[in-house]
Amino acid sequence: MSDVPARVVWPSFKRSLVAILRGIKPEEVEASVETLIEAGFEAIEIPLNSPDAFRSIASAVRLGGPEHYIGAGTVLTPEQVDRLAEAGGRLLVSPNVDASVLRRAAAHGMVTMPGVFTPTEAFQAIAAGASALKFFPASVLGPSGVSAIRAVLPNDIEIGVVGGVSEDDFEGYAKVGVRSFGLGSSLYKPGMSVGEIRERADKAVLLYDRVCGLR
Repeated sequence: MSDVPARVVWPSFKRSLVAILRGIKPEEVEASVETLIEAGFEAIEIPLNSPDAFRSIASAVRLGGPEHYIGAGTVLTPEQVDRLAEAGGRLLVSPNVDASVLRRAAAHGMVTMPGVFTPTEAFQAIAAGASALKFFPASVLGPSGVSAIRAVLPNDIEIGVVGGVSEDDFEGYAKVGVRSFGLGSSLYKPGMSVGEIRERADKAVLLYDRVCGLR
């Protein structure tokens, strides 16, 4: 028997947009996360190299509903996975493929999106039970590079792009079948006002909906 837990399937989001709040402080979480949820974001990632990240994640989780997947990015160890579970996180994003991390996350029922850059890494992630693949940094591969690798991957694995990606890139990636995007500095930077976050979030949602035929 395999020691890999059953793969947790990537959710059927209306908009498969992951808001990456790198550097956010606990006291900024409530206003920022409420704003993103109101704008239409269903997935929110707080990287663990942010100040007091687990406290921020726990606060963010309390703001979301059952349809929201809130969790951590830059998760590197099984111990961090356990702490994420204690905080109520259901989404795990990592910059690399670590089978022990992915297996622990699956055991907790978390949705996972490890970072990959090559076909070898992509198949290693799939074998370890990843819910989706995060091509990172996507700006280096571009739509043509992602498309070339995607052609050899199983059809049922979700493909996301992160790293140097903004709403201006939705159309190019959508043309090669990508529907999941992680938005970092184009959406949020530490110290940004709630008004600016809302403006950027609304723009991203509007363009995503247009490109993906939601409006």
